[in-house]
Amino acid sequence: MLCLNSRPFIELSFISLTSLVFQSTVVFLLSHTCEVVMVGEDVVLPCSLEPAVDAVPLIVEWGRPDLSPRFVHVWHEGQDLLTNQNPSYRGRTSLSTDRMKHGDASLRLSKVTVSDNGTYRCLFPTDSLETTVQLVVGAATFPVIAGVSIEAGGSVVLECECSGWYPEPEVSWMDSEGHLVSAGPPDTVRGPDDLYTVSSRVTVDKRHGSTVTCRVHQDRTNQTREAHIHISVFCVFVLSAEHLSHSSAARVKIKQTNRKLNHQINSNLM
Repeated sequence: MLCLNSRPFIELSFISLTSLVFQSTVVFLLSHTCEVVMVGEDVVLPCSLEPAVDAVPLIVEWGRPDLSPRFVHVWHEGQDLLTNQNPSYRGRTSLSTDRMKHGDASLRLSKVTVSDNGTYRCLFPTDSLETTVQLVVGAATFPVIAGVSIEAGGSVVLECECSGWYPEPEVSWMDSEGHLVSAGPPDTVRGPDDLYTVSSRVTVDKRHGSTVTCRVHQDRTNQTREAHIHISVFCVFVLSAEHLSHSSAARVKIKQTNRKLNHQINSNLM
């Protein structure tokens, strides 16, 4: 399921609203569902009052209930109050005074990391007014087809590896017509940085000249990366337009794979 942002004025039927009376005006805090961001990017977590009353003299607490201390950023009557801020957010959060004047207490979070993934609460404690935002953090890299071998019966074993993904992705194989190719269960390793490395193997028939695709997809972040390999009677080439512009390490692996495969094929033809 994709993480979709709610639209306050269009989808009021399922947006939770809390309210307070501010200078004889009923003020609502609009609730949002979630935001998707990739590792290293900046993101703005929405929190807005409607109508747009001045929030500068108010107290606003951004926090994550699952952390200790829970405080991500605190605004106290016209200035930042970061004494008890969680150390992992130090130097990466900010509120805009100009936007606060118009009821926008959205939090800007810079250089997002995997550990930032979670539920954030925007709280006006004096008025018991709050809303939550789910932040979904993703990481994705291009896969590499390596570890290829040719079996005695003429079939080709391909291995696709992708590293540095979050959340855990799914790996699938497709033939030149876009049909799924049956493969064994993938091997998945989660590193100390919480990033996933996934590898998958598939066996295809090299006698049917075709292009085989390794496709890596993460549904929550809607990220997809692909690598391609061309199989023919005389040679096997890794097609790597994506790799060539992204990874020098991938270029080395591709050259090694092509050299290994052509050596195997030449040996079989002798």
